[in-house]
Amino acid sequence: MVSNRYDVMHFEALGPEASHLEEETTKAIAAGELPPSHHCLITPLTLQSYLEAHPGIALPGLVTIKTHSILPEAYVAEGGQGVITRSAGYDHLESLVGQLHVASLREYCVNAVAQTAMKFIYATAGMMNQYCSNARRFDRQACPAFLSLDSSVTATVFGVGKIGKRIYELAVANGLTVQGVDIRARTLSKTYGDSVRFVTKDAAIATTDLIINAMNLTRDPASPFHNVGYFSRPYLAKARKKLIFINLSRGEAAPEAGLLDLYRTGKITGLGLDVFSREAAFAKVLLGSGTDDPDLAAATAFVQMALERTGNVYVQPHQGFNSNVAARTKAAEAVKHVAAWFRNDRRHFDEELPYY
Repeated sequence: MVSNRYDVMHFEALGPEASHLEEETTKAIAAGELPPSHHCLITPLTLQSYLEAHPGIALPGLVTIKTHSILPEAYVAEGGQGVITRSAGYDHLESLVGQLHVASLREYCVNAVAQTAMKFIYATAGMMNQYCSNARRFDRQACPAFLSLDSSVTATVFGVGKIGKRIYELAVANGLTVQGVDIRARTLSKTYGDSVRFVTKDAAIATTDLIINAMNLTRDPASPFHNVGYFSRPYLAKARKKLIFINLSRGEAAPEAGLLDLYRTGKITGLGLDVFSREAAFAKVLLGSGTDDPDLAAATAFVQMALERTGNVYVQPHQGFNSNVAARTKAAEAVKHVAAWFRNDRRHFDEELPYY
């Protein structure tokens, strides 16, 4: 095994994020938060691709990754290593808690994702695809009425953490009646006071016009926060009103096959999807591999509708966090975790999973 001269290795650092990581590291050294000898690698490659290109190199005790990097089994087996995920979620590392010290970025994308929610709300409520398509014929007669955003419209934010709270605030500022659903409602109420009105999951589906999913995905079936398949077809079908559904979290929380069925029957009238189930596999499907998976097939249909403007459907490839401010803040938050790791003698981060 080749020795490693890096104190930390940052994988999947793409575009502006790479330069921001370098800038923030330089600032941390200048401020004395990292030692002058601190040396880091910043690469656009996934962890496994880098190791394939550099066989035999040893990983340092701290790495930062995003969702497409896979930690070697031997690295995990060593125990006590530090891993920072620079993704908006942390479910891809959730199973490693207890074996590794895991930190995630909880601040960087708050405004960016909240703005994405509002973008999807306006597009779906305004039937943007239909109106834009009508412009080809300058057709002013065949436009269906769009949904006016006012207090008669009830929006429900599922997952009222930092991102969900900001979405809640922006929805209120836009005149909507807003409510929140969160398993931590009792605890969060002590923090938020009267600024957030919490309801139960069942009460929400009975009253809402618009759903925004901002929950972190929890895959562990034993966890009280487990929410794979949370927005199932049977649950959404209970809605007393027609729904607009916006997903900013993970596709696995809202299986696409169920969403497509409800969209085709008219129960769901608009969709805004920043995320999809099993995104690595889904990317291959979109590039032509084909699939028998009903959720990936449904997700493909949604992408086609959005691109062809044949439905009130709007999609992005997991880019809700991708604002100019978010790219800078992402790097700053990552380097804060790096500094904490070394300040704590490489034993733990100041804040790490599990959070709740």
